[in-house]
Amino acid sequence: MNKILNCEPGDYMNAFMDKDFLLENETAKKLFHEYAEKMPICDYHCHLSPQEIYENKAPEDIAQIWLKGDHYKWRAMRSCGVDEEYCTGNKSGREKFRAFAKALQYCIGNPLYHWAHLELQRYFGIDTPLSLKTADEIYDRANEAIKNGDFTPQGLIRRSNVKALCTTDDPVDSLEYHKKIKELKEFDCKVLPTFRPDKALNIENDGFCEYISLLSSASGVEINNINSLCEALGKRVDYFHEAGCRVSDHAFDSVPFALADDGELSRILSRALSGERVSKTEAEAFKTRLLVFLAEKYSALGWAMEIHIGALRNNNSKMFSLLGADTGFDSVDDASIAKPLSRLLDKMNSSPAGLPKTILFNLNNKDNVVLATMLGNFQSGEYESKIQYGPAWWFLDTMDGMTEQMKALGNLGVLGKFVGMETDSRSFTSYARHEYFRRIMCNLIGTWVEKGYYANDEEILKEIVCGICYDNAVKYFNFE
Repeated sequence: MNKILNCEPGDYMNAFMDKDFLLENETAKKLFHEYAEKMPICDYHCHLSPQEIYENKAPEDIAQIWLKGDHYKWRAMRSCGVDEEYCTGNKSGREKFRAFAKALQYCIGNPLYHWAHLELQRYFGIDTPLSLKTADEIYDRANEAIKNGDFTPQGLIRRSNVKALCTTDDPVDSLEYHKKIKELKEFDCKVLPTFRPDKALNIENDGFCEYISLLSSASGVEINNINSLCEALGKRVDYFHEAGCRVSDHAFDSVPFALADDGELSRILSRALSGERVSKTEAEAFKTRLLVFLAEKYSALGWAMEIHIGALRNNNSKMFSLLGADTGFDSVDDASIAKPLSRLLDKMNSSPAGLPKTILFNLNNKDNVVLATMLGNFQSGEYESKIQYGPAWWFLDTMDGMTEQMKALGNLGVLGKFVGMETDSRSFTSYARHEYFRRIMCNLIGTWVEKGYYANDEEILKEIVCGICYDNAVKYFNFE
């Protein structure tokens, strides 16, 4: 055993995260190094702040880049017994970084370990593995790189070769920073808004009445029934469209589907606006009506509609009351999604404008085959792979999760027309995740070729790989 552990790289084991990391055969290496590695990025779903992009302030230290707002890291730290003060509290940057480094050394098998080291290599030029014993050295070296290099949001986006990115924005947002970014002469990345109307649909949630008041003010429409609510949302869709938006996003903890006439829906809305609680079935009917309306609007404008399914959110009520949402206390739901999703998509498809371009994401891997087969029910000749199976997302954003998602799409759909990776991140260094995805994708395709499962036709393989990396998304979203 000691001989194996003390061996030189190349004797008994691969070097740690070297240039051929995750590339297990010669075809995979060729596809990645000659094609995938060089492709730009189209990040069609992220949670970056347009205000931060515009203001373009340099970070104070690597802890600010890595640990501010990153619930992936906070979850790992908490699992290692790290006090909350080191996650979301007021400890110094060095103290937080040391706490994260100590946790990271135990994250064997977790993609955080790979993401962190890819970011150290690509952005900071640091190859040293991060652990508690190297934390101070790496903290100092990284901060020296920040001091002497361009680690502003725009600088990191430029260095990552990102050509387009879509933030996640509420319908009442003024989009002022998107407009200001568009006027920047020396920043050539398209920063586009995404229409995320969840607060208008979640009639059962606290704060719904207050939100409808904000939507009324933003749209200039007095909202007192279901039709005036649709009018208000439609006006905000038009406003977003004028600002360059071409994508909407919806988060479903469980897929809603129920039907009711407009009179009943207006009564449900009126009761909710007066402070009454509505039933689960009433809430589903309300959401179904608005989603069908919005889908028709999206389709008429040529937008794509993203649907993220399966999060069980805010499980820890004590921590939710202290920190709010999106702080690391969500997990995976096990709800049945096939029938309600089928009925919802069919209802949307039956409207005069038809189903818009749609990307379906699942958070529970039990639903891989459900979504991979759902696509084929609603494809049409308007677009190549009009209905897409979204990349492995959140808790599935792992080696196994990515591989199984692409296998399911390859087995049951058309992998070569896949729109590929998105970061779903709040971090400006998270673009290393695209490299992680591309390595896994090239290794999967290279393995199939070397096993004789697919022809070794370099011209077609190049088209497939470059398409999944970038070209398919740019064409699909019409970002050209």
